[in-house]
Amino acid sequence: MQNRSQEQLLYWIDMVSMMLVDLTEYLDTHPFDEAAMDHFNHYQSLYQKALKEYAEVYEPLTLSTAHPENMWTWGLSKNPWERSAN
Repeated sequence: MQNRSQEQLLYWIDMVSMMLVDLTEYLDTHPFDEAAMDHFNHYQSLYQKALKEYAEVYEPLTLSTAHPENMWTWGLSKNPWERSAN
């Protein structure tokens, strides 16, 4: 697990998620592009690892990364967009 700040990790999750959205849209029109599918699988793996890391260090961002001990902690913490407001 890398030593990243909460803000850095959220930024990374946002970047990887945007790449997945772009690749998904591309694959909608080019479903047989194997290179694009390889890229999608690569970024999907990075995204899942980042979500898991975030859930372990801070709190879960999605239901799929929640565990019984932290399942509802997101309701007790600030939303990501509220954290950087000064």
